[in-house]
Amino acid sequence: MGVPPLSLDQRRAALKKATEARRERAAVKVALKQGETSLSEVLASDSEAISKMTVRSLLESLPAIGKMRAGKILVRLDISESRRVRGLGIQQRRRLLESLTSQR
Repeated sequence: MGVPPLSLDQRRAALKKATEARRERAAVKVALKQGETSLSEVLASDSEAISKMTVRSLLESLPAIGKMRAGKILVRLDISESRRVRGLGIQQRRRLLESLTSQR
């Protein structure tokens, strides 16, 4: 079963929605990097765009956490590399927040 053909208006609406989601995710990453928001606030958000971010991408947006450290955190907490924010369980969220607050 293939993707149903979209009308021009449907395609434009989908592109607009995707662009807005990318902008929102980028704004959240910048806010995390600059310390304007916290990881707990982001995880508590009910935004669809944020819920579709990978946990790895979210971790890499934090100050002093790069690709290597984010990978090590995911391995240590037994979180899949491809896990999205919405896919985190309650215990995974708790361990993630505890792990990052204890390191600082």
